[in-house]
Formats: sequence, structure tokens, C-alpha cells
Amino acid sequence: MELICKNIEDTFKIGKMIGELCNPSDIICLNGDLGTGKTHLTKGIANGLGVDDTITSPTFNIVNEYDGRLKLYHFDVYRVNDPDEIAAIGFDEYIFGEGVSVIEWSNFIEELIPSEHIEITIEKIPGDDTQKRKISINYIGKRYDYIKEITL
Repeated sequence: MELICKNIEDTFKIGKMIGELCNPSDIICLNGDLGTGKTHLTKGIANGLGVDDTITSPTFNIVNEYDGRLKLYHFDVYRVNDPDEIAAIGFDEYIFGEGVSVIEWSNFIEELIPSEHIEITIEKIPGDDTQKRKISINYIGKRYDYIKEITL
């Protein structure tokens, strides 16, 4: 599924819809260049999960935890040099737990990502409008068959 966002508010809105649909142990992998809106999408997911805290990118912490309808585990693996670093923080316990895991830059740790997950790629759309984005969502695995369509 592909969606075109005209602005940051659209990106947030898509994230919120995803968050509202999330179930325990869902894994959402976010990829895209720097500044494409991965953290803005995560803020929307958090809002859809009922998280009241301010969402910040865990670039130096690797993972931030938030309480909501379901726990949110927000990973940023941009600075991870070796997948063993992720394993050392108990990555499996997070992603196979009862919360929702959002992993920014998941392409850096592909070998650790379970076969069933939601893969989201965000791309800037070239042109005069610097806020336009294309969000591509791919539901991988039968566990996500319940998600039909997300529209703006």
C-alpha cells in the first residue's frame, strides 16, 4: 500500500491509524533517509496507542519505552555497528513481548527482524513542496491479515 502525505500532520495521522490497529507483539520496521519523518510517524503510532509522553528519537539510547494501551518500544538502530549490540540489550525480550516495537533503520539489523512484521518505507517526493512524502506499507505475515486499508 502506498500513501502520499502532503505534510507532517498527514504523516502523524497515518501513524495514529496504525497505532490504533496495533496488537501485542506487533513489530513495525521504519526505513527512509534522514529527515523523511520516521520519528513523526512514530509519534502518531504512539498517539494511536494512547501514549501521553513526548516521543523523542532514541538515537543514543537505542530504545525508549512508553506506556499506553500497549507498551511502546521505540528503537533507533542508526548508530548500531554490530547486531550483537542489539542482542545485548535484550532485543528479543522486547520484540517477542506484549508491547509494540517500532524500529527505525531496521534495514541495519535485517537478520534480527522476525519474518512477520510491518515494513514501512518513507521517501521524500522531489519537487518544490519539501514536506511531501510517499509512505509504502508492506504487511509481512499472516498475523497482519486483519489490517485491510489505511487511508488519509
